[in-house]
Amino acid sequence: MSDRLHVKEAAGLLGFLGAQLQGWGRNTIKQRLQTGCVSVNGVVVTQHNHQLQVGDLVEIGASGKPANSAPAQLEILYSDRDLIAINKPAGLLSVGTTDETQQHALAILRRQLSRRSQEIKLWPVHRIDRDTSGVLLFATSREIREAVIAKWDLAEKTYLAIVEGVPQPSQGTIDQPLRLDEVEYRMHVGDHPDAKSAISHFKTLKTGNSRSLLEVQIDTGRQHQIRAHLSWLGYPVIGDPRYGKNGDRLGLHALRLKIVRPNSGKELIFETPAPLDFTRLLT
Repeated sequence: MSDRLHVKEAAGLLGFLGAQLQGWGRNTIKQRLQTGCVSVNGVVVTQHNHQLQVGDLVEIGASGKPANSAPAQLEILYSDRDLIAINKPAGLLSVGTTDETQQHALAILRRQLSRRSQEIKLWPVHRIDRDTSGVLLFATSREIREAVIAKWDLAEKTYLAIVEGVPQPSQGTIDQPLRLDEVEYRMHVGDHPDAKSAISHFKTLKTGNSRSLLEVQIDTGRQHQIRAHLSWLGYPVIGDPRYGKNGDRLGLHALRLKIVRPNSGKELIFETPAPLDFTRLLT
């Protein structure tokens, strides 16, 4: 059993809960936050200064759920008869693995859009890492998926990355091939008979507290490409235990995806701003 509260005006989470939960002490509310009992739009939130927006759904349970628990629904950025773009939260797999008990964006979106009379079918056009937030694209048919992928070399893929240090120079291109080590499950950077071409362009947008916010565009889309390239350059992504140091949140967000729409040739742009837990990493 849980309390469900709808946000009618923007506010900080702690202040909102204090006004809504009459008779609850401030320390009690903080304790509920710290133990994972509070979720916003289906995602557990533990920060008392989390900013709420009009229309948000806040739920307070009697017992906590693990952080990064799967949301009940996903934010849809764009939808037509052929394509659906969502804002994937950090901590959620794009698609399933061999472990069928794990939640993933594909399964959640299918349930969200299906009706009793018709179960929707979806195909992932691409994937982003579990701990990366941002734009994720699905097709409603295998044919559309293949048509988009056929022109994937024309797609523009733009990310935001928060890294350790301040890159010098402030912008540049990393043209280094990548090879997957299946034993360590990590990318090795550099020439090798099995390595594949990978190109990343970066520019520094902002610096603070010995960290930097970068905009990164990738010409290719190799697994872990941005994380491996920036670590090789000497500026690992914040919160990346595989290529840098562990942390509360991976500093990587899929900001924008521009594709050529099948059949019409029209350009489509899907974009979503970085969430607050990402931007806080810079300070």
